[in-house]
Parts: sequence; C-alpha cells; structure tokens
Amino acid sequence: MYFAIFATDRPGMTEERARARPGHRAYLRDPDPHPVRVCLGGPTLDPEGESMNGTLLVVDAESIAEVRAFLADDPYAKVGLFSSVEVRPWRWTLGCPDDDDSSP
Repeated sequence: MYFAIFATDRPGMTEERARARPGHRAYLRDPDPHPVRVCLGGPTLDPEGESMNGTLLVVDAESIAEVRAFLADDPYAKVGLFSSVEVRPWRWTLGCPDDDDSSP
C-alpha cells in the first residue's frame, strides 16, 4: 500500500536541516531495518521556490504503523526538524510505475 507523507519544518531549523540532510538522504535510500520502500520524495519550498520548508514522500509499506516507525528513525525526526507530520494512505492512479493501467 502507498502512503503520502507531508511534513512541515519548524521555524528556524534551516541549519539543523542542512546538517541532517546527508543522513536523511542516505536513510531514504536504505531504511534498514524498516521494510518501507521510498518511491519518490523531495523538499517542499517556500512560495518563492527558494527555501526548503518541509518534506513530501510517497512510500510503499504494509501498514501505517510501519510508516510511522520508519519516520521516527529518520535523521530529520531525530533532530526535531518537523512541526507536523501527516501520513495518509494513498492510491497511486496516475503515473504509477508498478501499474500497467495507471489511468485515473
């Protein structure tokens, strides 16, 4: 099952984000021991498109509990980067690489 993750940075965390980013990116590529597969992701930006202010991920996992455990071990979570994190089950119907018929 796919899940969409929307995380918003706490104000004033630019330096912490920059310090934790290499570890965060490595973790997304190899989240061992978590059985979560990151399908796509990237930072969200301010309205001017200049500064990172959050994270958007789409992951494949068996349950929302697996996703929450995966997120708790993310280096960004460990430095307290986010003011809020929302996890929603998501049906990928357009452009899904795992589906031959990805029409809406």
